[in-house]
Amino acid sequence: MNHEIVEKNLGLMIILIILTISGGFLVEIVPLFFLKETNEPVEGLKPYTALQLEGRDIYIREGCHVCHTQQIRPFRAETERYGHYSVAGEFVYDRPFLWGSKRTGPDLARVGGRYSDAWQRQHLFDPRSVVPESNMPAFPWLFENKVDHTQTAAKMETLQTLGVPYSDEEIANGPAEVEGKFEIEALVAYLQHLGTVISDKR
Repeated sequence: MNHEIVEKNLGLMIILIILTISGGFLVEIVPLFFLKETNEPVEGLKPYTALQLEGRDIYIREGCHVCHTQQIRPFRAETERYGHYSVAGEFVYDRPFLWGSKRTGPDLARVGGRYSDAWQRQHLFDPRSVVPESNMPAFPWLFENKVDHTQTAAKMETLQTLGVPYSDEEIANGPAEVEGKFEIEALVAYLQHLGTVISDKR
């Protein structure tokens, strides 16, 4: 086809653009909906507990996802450093996904259980006391602020609507699980959960 015909005919150009985008969508995106690996949770995956869920929201609120990824790519350099590469089935209960696109700090996809709770607390209170070269800011207010438990049940109900298998009993007990807890406890609970389903650590 002559390019001049397409470039001078706006209607034809729009039709060809739509056909090209539709073809790409059909070939690249639609098959993903039928792959079991992208829709089904990996064996042993459970929804976040109420405390972990609140910790995840604190992780988002404090902007941790801006400097840390949660996605280990299938490259030797990454799997040697962080462990097994990330698989889609690990994230089926995550809303929104927190894969990230930039690493100022290390990837956290498999950080769960790698350090003790005490280490995590100290690192969040004064990062340079445990990692002298760290440029991470301190988060001392997490040790003073209590978790807001008033929205916990509503968050869990929303996730249940989106397909996360929370039972009505878990939702009812959620606020009591987090009431009176400090934000640092919730954030550490979330961090200690990350990547624990696939346990190939380095």
